[in-house]
Amino acid sequence: MGTEVIIIDYGRGNVASVAQAFERVGARASLASTPHKVMTADFLVLPGVGAFADGMAALKERGLDEALKEYSLTGRPFLGICLGMQVLFDKSEEFGNTPGLGLLPGRVAAIPREGEGRTRKVPHIGWSGINPADRRDWAGTILDGIVPGESVYFVHSYMALPDIDSCRVAESDYEGCLVTAAIQEGALAGCQFHPEKSGQTGLKIIQNFLGM
Repeated sequence: MGTEVIIIDYGRGNVASVAQAFERVGARASLASTPHKVMTADFLVLPGVGAFADGMAALKERGLDEALKEYSLTGRPFLGICLGMQVLFDKSEEFGNTPGLGLLPGRVAAIPREGEGRTRKVPHIGWSGINPADRRDWAGTILDGIVPGESVYFVHSYMALPDIDSCRVAESDYEGCLVTAAIQEGALAGCQFHPEKSGQTGLKIIQNFLGM
């Protein structure tokens, strides 16, 4: 019997591909759409794609927002992916200000379209390298054993701007804009990129999250 991981299913992400990636490393993946099942998790994953406000509304409709806040207090491993990472923060500026879960201080803002004397393509879609943020190494984080500069797969128009620099584990230089690529604060972690779409590098990150 492999490690069991519970993946939040709130209608805002391809949970099947996320579950398949966890199963590829030997875990047992099951879906949760109720607060009760969230609280039974030993490892919890919140995926997500789309707009911040829509994602938060979907979580609230199911009572999952409060369950996720309660779960975060247990100290058990919790991973947010893409939109699922962004909603861990206080708020987003996408289509006005929308409150997030507030598990980490900071905000989510648009990737600037102008900068470095050029116009950036937004959304940021494709493979980009990641490197340690703020000169920290990756020992003891979800990126432990990943070689700096390895590429992972991104699809996003907005980026997290944490208030606490120490939670920024990795960043990616997207056409001169440093995007927060991964965060971690204790057992709470997040990837702006999609580990389930990032080949062997992504599978290694998933194994690290599971402590395998």
